[in-house]
Amino acid sequence: MIHSLFIVNSSGDVFLEKHWRSVVSRTCVSYFLDVHRESANNVPPVLSTPHHYLVSIQRNGISLVAACKQEFPPLFVIEFLHRVVDTFEDYFSECNENVIKENYVIVYELLDEMLDNGFPLATECNILKELIKPPNILRTIANSVTGKSNISGTLPSGQLSAIPWRRTGVKYTNNEAYFDVVEEVDAIIDKNGQTIFAEIQGYIDCCIKLSGMPDLSLSFMNPRLFDDVSFHPCVRFKRWESERILSFIPPDGNFRLMSYHVGSQSIVAIPIYVRHNLVLKSGEQSRLDITVGPKTTMGRSVEAVKLDICMPKAVTNCSLVVNQGKYTYDTVNKILHWDIGRIDAAKLPNIRGTVSVASTNSTLETTIDRVHFTISQMAVSGLKVNRLDMYGEKYKPFKGVKYVTKAGKFQIRM
Repeated sequence: MIHSLFIVNSSGDVFLEKHWRSVVSRTCVSYFLDVHRESANNVPPVLSTPHHYLVSIQRNGISLVAACKQEFPPLFVIEFLHRVVDTFEDYFSECNENVIKENYVIVYELLDEMLDNGFPLATECNILKELIKPPNILRTIANSVTGKSNISGTLPSGQLSAIPWRRTGVKYTNNEAYFDVVEEVDAIIDKNGQTIFAEIQGYIDCCIKLSGMPDLSLSFMNPRLFDDVSFHPCVRFKRWESERILSFIPPDGNFRLMSYHVGSQSIVAIPIYVRHNLVLKSGEQSRLDITVGPKTTMGRSVEAVKLDICMPKAVTNCSLVVNQGKYTYDTVNKILHWDIGRIDAAKLPNIRGTVSVASTNSTLETTIDRVHFTISQMAVSGLKVNRLDMYGEKYKPFKGVKYVTKAGKFQIRM
């Protein structure tokens, strides 16, 4: 399936390449780079070239490009590439160019285990950590002195069982199970404040540290609101179909239990509003006035608010005053960044002032291209976890659920 993998930095340089079925020349990446230079944020996930199909993802300032020679299920490869990045983050705490370069040996060892002759083999971090020990200072020093590697000499116990995602013999002093319900709101708001498009992309991340072989059941107050779901392999799908209950034997540690989608046919509450007043005229000084406030937040505070306003190329400078946060204007990319922070409902954040516009014949269109915000202890879809039951073990674990709502692809037209 996957013949080669190339990891490309933000400058367009290939700093790591790995080949499985055959050696593919790195010149094929030039097709990806040509599209990337034109629009870095709108690169199609699958590119067809004369001899290869290029599948790519972009995360943390780097791009992973897989080269395939035959037709294949595209989502299968995209999911694998995301799993590669998730594995690197689990091993090294972060995944960027510097971290990968510092851990070249372990990265190549992981790629060797994760893919066999171009097909995914071991992609669960529990199994990989038994095969290849995560790096630490003592192990690095010992390996350099003794000449040993991080690769284990024994096969992981879970690899041969019916539950390959969980290792055997897990023991903890404190047994705990924590769930993070995270929802991202994708929306397009027109200049009159009406919602053109809105939907929710959600996921449930877990941190499970339980001894033995526990069997968990997680139920929701309102499971019918899901339009589409994607599960970790540990979830028993038949029980979900019949009872709408998540029944699973969890992996040890951190993992994503499920992803879900709440479509546009449901009523999606927009948690913040933006009032704006901007009329740009060619060759004149124009007035800008923007106010941001909470809308449907159920009394929760809106934090980490940022606005990225794309100005027309004719805008040369901005002279603005803010009552909260700080702003910067990028004169090269013509983007006004306003970092607000937490919204104080008693004194709503406001930015106002003058905008200098050069003479031009082109249309002067402005959009708030990106809105960022975070609301803790709220799931905007209304999703609620009902209860978590554990079977197969006698101890009582600590349990907790945290809800977070974030902005996804959130755009406001002005």
